[in-house]
Amino acid sequence: MTREFRTVVADLTYTECPRWHDDRIWFVDFYTYRVLSVREDGSDLRVEAEVPEQPSGLGWLPDGRLLVVSMRDRRILRRETDGSLVTHADLSAYATGHVNDMVVDDRGRAYVGNFGFDLMGGADLATASLVRVDPDGTVTEVADDLWFPNGSVLTDDGTLLVDETFGNRITAFDVADDGSLTNRRIWARFGDLPSTDLATAVGQAVVAPDGCGLDAEGALWVADATGGRLLRVREGGEILEEVPAGTGVFACLLGGADGRTLFASAAPDFHEHARKQAREGSVIATRVEVPHGGRP
Repeated sequence: MTREFRTVVADLTYTECPRWHDDRIWFVDFYTYRVLSVREDGSDLRVEAEVPEQPSGLGWLPDGRLLVVSMRDRRILRRETDGSLVTHADLSAYATGHVNDMVVDDRGRAYVGNFGFDLMGGADLATASLVRVDPDGTVTEVADDLWFPNGSVLTDDGTLLVDETFGNRITAFDVADDGSLTNRRIWARFGDLPSTDLATAVGQAVVAPDGCGLDAEGALWVADATGGRLLRVREGGEILEEVPAGTGVFACLLGGADGRTLFASAAPDFHEHARKQAREGSVIATRVEVPHGGRP
């Protein structure tokens, strides 16, 4: 299906992790090392934090303090009420690659993935673990053997969905009251598991699910990191809608005043060297019929 996109913010390096919060769309710009927010119409751009080791996933504690992934030093940072950033959790004992996306539940528990290998260095693929960071900063490994655990969401009935970008699939877990994960299962399968050779694996990606966001009907909007499209997917893997973006897209989320604006992080590709040298990244948006659901 064809939908019309508008540009919300342009002239950035590589945007990721859009979040609708306090009537603004929040996101990160990898290679200017900033957390940014802007109004729905693109006005009033603000710098919310600067993260020298490269920001990624965003979320909020119940008291309103921001959590942000610091990718390269494998930490979660917390923005205090005075604006200062402090270490919320150190994930270096658990992450085998850059720490990546994150979803935070209503109790302040963060579920965080990592690359699992040196993506930008072209290393062979390796699986990675998912960790839970409790509000006091305690880190617990809650799942392993995930093929690049990336965008994640929590459904209203207590299910965690995790995109496995190089796994051609989305995996689901039931979240227990203590935050542990049970009943692991495939929520959507798009193709076979990959070769461990990176270049081969990219070519084997039927859908490379990256950042994602739920809607009120339980469908998941997914940015296809190798396909330049946004997909609306139902449990079981049926693709309900395919929206070509005309560029690479690497994350998406529903937000806006009525929850029906689909924001997406866009860039020509995800290659670090190219993105650092240019200002071709943006946040784009289109309108859809079914509003936001779940978390974030």
